[in-house]
Amino acid sequence: MNNLLNESIQQITEQLKHWRRDFHHFAESSWFEFRTATIVADELHRLGYSLQLGKDVIKADARMGLPSEQALHEQEQRAIQQGALKAWLPHFSGGFTGIVATLDTGKPGPTLAFRVDMDALALNEAQTPEHRPYVEGFSSCNAHMMHACGHDGHTAIGLGLAHVLKQHECQLTGKIKLIFQPAEEGAQGAKPMVAAGVVDDVDCFIAIHIGLGNSPGGLVCGKDNFLATTKFDVIYRGVATHAGAKPEEGKNALLAAAQAALGLYAIPRHSGGSSRINVGVLQAGSDRNVIPAHALMKVETRGETNEINAFVYQQALNIIKGAAKMQGVEYELIPMGSAQNSQPSPVWVDFIYQQARQHVPELLSVVKRHKLSSVSDDATYFMERVKANGGYATFLVFGSELSAGNHNERFDFDENVMATAVKTLAVIALQLPDFKVD
Repeated sequence: MNNLLNESIQQITEQLKHWRRDFHHFAESSWFEFRTATIVADELHRLGYSLQLGKDVIKADARMGLPSEQALHEQEQRAIQQGALKAWLPHFSGGFTGIVATLDTGKPGPTLAFRVDMDALALNEAQTPEHRPYVEGFSSCNAHMMHACGHDGHTAIGLGLAHVLKQHECQLTGKIKLIFQPAEEGAQGAKPMVAAGVVDDVDCFIAIHIGLGNSPGGLVCGKDNFLATTKFDVIYRGVATHAGAKPEEGKNALLAAAQAALGLYAIPRHSGGSSRINVGVLQAGSDRNVIPAHALMKVETRGETNEINAFVYQQALNIIKGAAKMQGVEYELIPMGSAQNSQPSPVWVDFIYQQARQHVPELLSVVKRHKLSSVSDDATYFMERVKANGGYATFLVFGSELSAGNHNERFDFDENVMATAVKTLAVIALQLPDFKVD
């Protein structure tokens, strides 16, 4: 197996870099992945995969953080100008930018699913001589959109894996599903895909990520300590009046938001584990001589367990409501995203560990489980659904040298990690018949 597989990986290595740099240059943030989705769909169709697209894999009323119709239309037009494939675009119009590709071997066996995410962050990329993408001409051409978390690499890995699995189809059993997810940043894309049932038939599930504090060349077979999270916007609506002539007739939305923000940071810690709260944006007011009638806060809670996150979230709601009452203003809370806590399946982690150590010498280190950085990822919705149905799930982290940390404008990674990741995932698929549960 190894010699033939190594040849397949060698053949695809340069293409992996091409795909990654193309997706990086034309970065698209959550629900705007129009160009990316059309290119991915076209390549998978060319390889002969069975495709489910758009509304078939994303439940419309389960989406959160959806941009306005105008913004979606503008970004769709931008994608066309930048080379989106028009034949595929109608499937993704309106922000339904999800893809599930299935390879049915026709032979008995479990259904194995791999999930990769496609979206960029709302961030302006560095334009400095120290930043390789800028120097080599593939930095993002889209304002306030940057692949600063490696999702360009994840998408390339997904396409590379599709190629390799197709080449070795005669050695596979069961079904392989490749899930290309939009809107991971903000924890928005997985839940509507789960609601659409895309993993209801899945026996074994793997999500992947590059970096996240793992040592270069290393593999973590089961990432622990995902933080559950709830992300939401708060809008306060008051009454504007002349700040000098009739201040008593005003209802100050800015003060409500300010009092809420301070109160949120005073939420007590939880004895059951770590928790987080952050007010990332607070915007209010219109002019210096007007009592502010409008305020917006963008808030997130996190917890080491689902229960801790729920505790912090409920405390936050009490504070937000109390601040509104103190100032006599109205408030609206808008859900924007969420993710669960999830633990990898031990027996599945053990199997992956054994296969990686035996068949992927390119990996400099392989560990079963590691906490790494405390982050949230909505792949946990996929993991929990698969496990609830009696299946097995995990989250792999491929270590890489990084030029800066995730979500930094100077983020970049060693592109050699992509070929190693493709080989590792292909090995798991090829060796799946050996996965036994006592």
